[in-house]
Amino acid sequence: MTILRSIALFLAAAVLEIGGAWLVWQGAREHRGWAWIGAGVVALGAYGFVATLQEDADFGRILAAYGGVFVAGSLAWGMALDGFRPDRYDVAGALICLVGVGVIMYAPRST
Repeated sequence: MTILRSIALFLAAAVLEIGGAWLVWQGAREHRGWAWIGAGVVALGAYGFVATLQEDADFGRILAAYGGVFVAGSLAWGMALDGFRPDRYDVAGALICLVGVGVIMYAPRST
């Protein structure tokens, strides 16, 4: 159950960070205005709190693993909302990152 909770937290963090960055992008680059930018800033702040809910207490490990989730999530977000079509190298890179997340977060360790 702990791994499922951790994965759910990574997914929530990804939605908040990627979504927040996308909102800022839309507000600034696509000229949608300050409300979009403000919503993005709020989402980015919430991401910071969600990351603290991971059971592992090592900041570096959590953020390193989240980096892999961010890579894959960013590609998925682009596909869903911006019509981005990843090539096989994008997909391969994202899969490598997710394998890295699994190794970093869930490999057995002696305490």
